[in-house]
Amino acid sequence: MAHDHGSGHGHSHDHSTVNRTRLTWAFVITATILVAEVVGALLTNSLALLVDAAHMLTDSFGLLLALTAANLVLRKPTLKRTWGFRRAEVLSATVQSALLLAVGIYAAVDAVRRLFIPTQVHAEGLLIFGIIGLVGNLIAMWIISGGREANLNMRAAFLEVLNDALGSVAVIIAALVIHFTGWTSADSVAAIVIAALIVPRAVKLLGETTHILLESTPRGLDLEAVRAHLEQQGGVIAVHDLHASQIASNLPVLTAHIVAEDRMFTAGATGQLLRDLQQCVADHFEVSIEHSTFQIEPKSHRDSSYHSQC
Repeated sequence: MAHDHGSGHGHSHDHSTVNRTRLTWAFVITATILVAEVVGALLTNSLALLVDAAHMLTDSFGLLLALTAANLVLRKPTLKRTWGFRRAEVLSATVQSALLLAVGIYAAVDAVRRLFIPTQVHAEGLLIFGIIGLVGNLIAMWIISGGREANLNMRAAFLEVLNDALGSVAVIIAALVIHFTGWTSADSVAAIVIAALIVPRAVKLLGETTHILLESTPRGLDLEAVRAHLEQQGGVIAVHDLHASQIASNLPVLTAHIVAEDRMFTAGATGQLLRDLQQCVADHFEVSIEHSTFQIEPKSHRDSSYHSQC
């Protein structure tokens, strides 16, 4: 049995440190906008601004979770946690997406209710606070954008700030409509638009994180194709107990039992076979698996393994 660990941990550590700084600034900006929007919602009596403030509250909490996860990921593995806290970013993204989904559903329900019970909204104040929110969100988006493809945690953080920016745009449009037409229901329509922006993205992200937590096969990896390619390697008779999953985003792992010909158990042959198998799963497929574990066994082992006693 052997395993292979990919290189580049130092490079990953540098990116994690940079992402942590990005998240810190994004959290500070988002928390500041949150306070401003709560004050604005109370002064203008705007549901759209209140919904956006509630969205900002969950986003502030989500960014705090993301920042916590980014710090945990930097911790080294231990004998108790052999992967360290690499899965913390997936757990963080799951909580963030669940919060986004809850806020989106609440916003939609309350907005529909207020369509039938219009309330007075102060358009000028709504416009001012909408612009403040948009400027702050654009700055936060610019800060996070450089690391948004790093992992699910950063993607979730960027998604939250993007939704905030779109929500601010909806608030500004509602304020302009109310100012020029007097149609106060525009506030509720803006709230529905914000909810429509939140829910689909939250559902998609929640699906991606639960896919990892359920240890499903990484997306884009065909295990039947992997099995067929492994069995084409010289000296391999069959492959069984083939499993692939993800510890975190960008960290797929694979294990398999390889039934090999007897000649592969001579000096040097086993080591070469292991190298061929590891290179196969690391280089041949679209999803590169650098963490692979193979148990190489003779055919007689498979025939008798379930009948022996320890």
